[in-house]
Amino acid sequence: MSPLWSDLNVTLSREFIIPTNRNIGAKISEEIVNQRCTYLCGNSLGPLSKRSKALLQEELHVWGSIAVEGHFAHPYGREWMNIADTVTPLLAELVGASEKEVACMGTLTANLHLMMAAFYKPTAQRFKILCESRAFPSDQYAFASQARLHGYDPNEAIIEMCPRQGEFTLRESDIMDLIAKEGPSISLVIFSGVQYYTGQLFPMKAITTAAKAQGCVCGWDLAHAIGNVPMALHDWDVDFAIWCSYKYLNSGPGGIGGLFVHKKWENSLLPQFAGWWGHDPATRFTMPPRFSAIPGAQGFQQSNPSVLATVSLLGSLQIFKEVGMMAPLRKRSLRLTSELEMRLMKSRFYIPIKEVSARYLLRAEIDGKDGTAQQGRPGFTIITPRDPESRGSQLSLLFLPPNTNVMDKVFNALLAMGVVGDERRPDVIRLTPAPLYNTLGDCERAASCLEEAFEGLTKAKL
Repeated sequence: MSPLWSDLNVTLSREFIIPTNRNIGAKISEEIVNQRCTYLCGNSLGPLSKRSKALLQEELHVWGSIAVEGHFAHPYGREWMNIADTVTPLLAELVGASEKEVACMGTLTANLHLMMAAFYKPTAQRFKILCESRAFPSDQYAFASQARLHGYDPNEAIIEMCPRQGEFTLRESDIMDLIAKEGPSISLVIFSGVQYYTGQLFPMKAITTAAKAQGCVCGWDLAHAIGNVPMALHDWDVDFAIWCSYKYLNSGPGGIGGLFVHKKWENSLLPQFAGWWGHDPATRFTMPPRFSAIPGAQGFQQSNPSVLATVSLLGSLQIFKEVGMMAPLRKRSLRLTSELEMRLMKSRFYIPIKEVSARYLLRAEIDGKDGTAQQGRPGFTIITPRDPESRGSQLSLLFLPPNTNVMDKVFNALLAMGVVGDERRPDVIRLTPAPLYNTLGDCERAASCLEEAFEGLTKAKL
């Protein structure tokens, strides 16, 4: 474990290549234009690591020098036919699973469809899918298409759970109550580990236990959870999970995905859509006509994984391992996100979340009735839970008044000052201090620049 993990003023790993202010087009003084920008967007795309860059260059060299022989005789000991074996143990450790329960393969939505084909088995009495409202759109499309595939109207088959009126995140008690009430009609409970829009970390163990008690299958989309929060999927008795790797795992744009299937399904659940890479490796290259699945998650593999995508992931995972994996990273993450939150809440433009509904949203409803929308003072709140145990690294800032382009103006101002977050229209900016490469200085600068952006908006209105 690195001795630096607890010093928030120091970058935990110097392995990551952070774009400079000049690279991102910041309108900033020449004195700092070539310094690294304030990159708080690892929830969307993690930065390139030097390790990944070196491994990619090695694989390109192998491809260019020995071509097809790289599958079986590799100068760096990474034979391409076994390339997934280099990352599987590390992925298993991140999600709390055995190696046989994990497969590095495909992409998130393709893997979701594979898992739903295997696990979503609706009956006349038990056919519903329970998920959070405003799940990532690709998940919503997959749920709806799977319901239709089985002959169900998505409007009847899918239960999208919404927060209470005037709230932005789900209460654990409400989730438990709904599972208890609707359980006999629910075939599949599937939530995001960390909700992409709000940053809420769902109580995965508790939800899984409640779902199983009602006889439901329970799966998880871990796109925003893996590499962000500790997990124990096997011990929690999760049936399946899927993820991507280009966010907190820093594998690069469109990076390779992964999935988890609990060991208990190893002998009773066969892949619905078989492919040769899920076939027993001992006879795979003898090309037998009949499929013999690898037991467990890896039997769901279809085609050989991209070597370049896999080693790009490997470079980042090696860094995770070197710093001690998720336990120390989570401790650092909790502190960094709390430091950012504290500084944001000191802003004179910050509005406590309990006041938002009365000051803006309720007024918008009233104003909408007579068409005379009143404009409140520009401000923001944080819709991510205050409780550190109910969130990951991300803070989601809601800009107010709603639907007034405040968010767009602030986002552009932040970028011009070298602060990179990401926007979710119409009114949210997500800021994420990642423990591997962000520091307290990044949190301080982001908060300072946000204040400056709002000051600029206020002056422009005068």
